[in-house]
Amino acid sequence: MSILRYLAAPLAPFYGLAVRARNRAFDADPDRAARVAVPVVSVGNLSTGGTGKTPLTLFLAEGLEAAGWTSAVVSRGYGGRRDVDPMSVEADSDPRQTGDEPLLMARRLGPGRVVVGRRRESAALRALAQRPGLRCLLLDDGFQHRALHRDLDLLVLDGVRRWGDGRLLPLGDLREPMASAHRAHALIVTRATRVQDRGEIEAWWARHGSGGPVFWTDFVLKALRRWDTGERLPIPWPGQGPAFAWCGLGHPEAFYADLLVARQPWTGTQTFPDHGGPAPADLRQMQDRARAEGAAWLVCTEKDAVKFGPAHAEVLDVPLLVAEQGITGGEDLLHWVLSRLEAAGSAQS
Repeated sequence: MSILRYLAAPLAPFYGLAVRARNRAFDADPDRAARVAVPVVSVGNLSTGGTGKTPLTLFLAEGLEAAGWTSAVVSRGYGGRRDVDPMSVEADSDPRQTGDEPLLMARRLGPGRVVVGRRRESAALRALAQRPGLRCLLLDDGFQHRALHRDLDLLVLDGVRRWGDGRLLPLGDLREPMASAHRAHALIVTRATRVQDRGEIEAWWARHGSGGPVFWTDFVLKALRRWDTGERLPIPWPGQGPAFAWCGLGHPEAFYADLLVARQPWTGTQTFPDHGGPAPADLRQMQDRARAEGAAWLVCTEKDAVKFGPAHAEVLDVPLLVAEQGITGGEDLLHWVLSRLEAAGSAQS
């Protein structure tokens, strides 16, 4: 347990009481949740840290768009400090204002597709205003944000970490009691190929969930991309030797394991706090360490790369490769979401 969690441990009962009271208030009066003119699909989780919400949100946004369901992503923009809120996120936005994950999504999805806001209702209205004809919204990390009505609640569970020790913050990693899973219309299990006992997760869902479907998905590192030129290269990078891997994620071990699954060896790693990353001076030291450990290049995640700017470029003297991540096994999930949206559209017409 970290020192901060240790110091905050006496507050754990009060945190649990506050979460349960808030949920009871929304359960008793569903009309408290604001509604917008299009269906809302929420992608969220019960635990803190990286379950894979961002790649799943991107996968759904791209798949829905391809199927004719024009969409935009609404996010809190965690870590961003901005004077204008809500704020549209574009490819050249400042990650210090938008947060790193919304900027990553904006660069992948294109103009007018991502809005950040502390009040998700306001962000949703801005998204609808800036893109006429929008058919649906994706609410990123929205399971706990009950002030905005959602038509589909998708709960994401890391198949390796699962529900941790089952304790609430600050003692454990759960944002809400496990019983809150009953609000979700479906469960999405990530890193499914590493799940040793699917029956245990299915039993957990049968006890705590809604009875909706379970989808088993996985992440795959599809390619490497040079940060400076954008050139896409195969993974593993042939003939270049091992990498030095670094990231600022909620659960960095997952990224380092994904590299090995993709057969990309690394000689050392350096981890920063979630949503954090190296300052230029840190980058110099990291490059020295990489060379000392026998690595001639660096590799990081797409989320990490968006925080790099001109000051980093001035001190970067080894190749920096960005690992591009995708989803496998998500086809059934996409088809199910599309069928639910079509049913919702038919009911409204």
